[in-house]
Amino acid sequence: MSQQLINHSPDLQSLRNDGFDIEVKDGYLLVKNVPYVNESSEVKAGTVVSELTLAGNVTTTPSDHKVYFEGEHPCHKDGSRIETIVHSSSQQQLAAGITVHHCFSNKPAGGYKDYHHKISNYVNIISGPAEAVDPSKTARAFAIIESTEAESVFNYIDTASSRAEIVAISKKLELPKVAIIGLGGTGAYVLDLVAKTPVKQIDLFDKDKLLQHNAFRSPGAPSIEELRAQPYKVDYFKAVYSKLHRGIVANPYNIDSGNVEQLTGMAFVFVCIDKNEVKKPIVDFLERNDIPFVDVGMGINEVDGALQGNLRITTSTNQQREHVKNRIDFSPGEVNNEYARNVQIADLNALNAALAVVKWKKIFGFYQDTVAEHHSIYAINCNSLVNADDINADPS
Repeated sequence: MSQQLINHSPDLQSLRNDGFDIEVKDGYLLVKNVPYVNESSEVKAGTVVSELTLAGNVTTTPSDHKVYFEGEHPCHKDGSRIETIVHSSSQQQLAAGITVHHCFSNKPAGGYKDYHHKISNYVNIISGPAEAVDPSKTARAFAIIESTEAESVFNYIDTASSRAEIVAISKKLELPKVAIIGLGGTGAYVLDLVAKTPVKQIDLFDKDKLLQHNAFRSPGAPSIEELRAQPYKVDYFKAVYSKLHRGIVANPYNIDSGNVEQLTGMAFVFVCIDKNEVKKPIVDFLERNDIPFVDVGMGINEVDGALQGNLRITTSTNQQREHVKNRIDFSPGEVNNEYARNVQIADLNALNAALAVVKWKKIFGFYQDTVAEHHSIYAINCNSLVNADDINADPS
């Protein structure tokens, strides 16, 4: 399938976004799995085939109002032929692997403005009786659209971006390499979100194995058998998210002063670890090498039988780095005694990760950023998000 032609042609994209199973082959547009009623009043599935008129690698106005059809002649519910499309019937091979049995003609006043208009019209005529017989039968079935490695970093096409018409904006996240340091609760949720973006390579760093308690604060649901196997977290999450994203790299070790050079060449780094003293060589290296990063933190404790605390998102870019030494605690030990208990809750991990990923997307222009804050705190008990270290803040 010529995905590039589809991606570059708005009318073909619209067909795909509507759920049609389309393919471009040897200069023809194939619309597969179109339901129809045959002369025995049975519901079958056929293929609508249309010529493609191109201007370079983009479709233009169709030059022919007719289509071909692979299958029996479409009929009304009672088995009588749909006469409004009749033109001719004979088996012919249009190209290798494309054999058709009928040619249909139905030209609206003014002709067809594009292929979405043309195909939608014919499919509605052909499949209308079939959908009346069995409403579950539809040509808009949203079939899985696979991609090749040359076409996409995803194993199947990102139809979410095309449906939302934000493909050009999504391309801003086509970064060469992004690292996630720490695959605890927050880091794993960061991966869940970043894996859905077109980053070329996502490096995971964590030496820990996946244990039972991890299942209750991470995305997904490992089986008992998977937990008994105690895989490295990076290997487990790579296996999960490689079903979607081709570029995930598992590194079953921690980043420290001895191997921090492994972060060389990263376009961005998510620091999702809670051992303060380990962060210092990482932060120093990233700032020295002008690599932007976000460091996340969570401090949760119990008060009067309920949990309270804060989530922290501290950002460092070449626009602003001086604040980091006052925002990230590099002292040995944990942040406080309560946090030493390592209280983590899945929803808070997910929120911390989401805030970090939103900030990352702002830095690279996916989201508008009018404040450019480099530090923010979310307080649970009062549901407030407070920004600080804003580049665009009014100095008065």
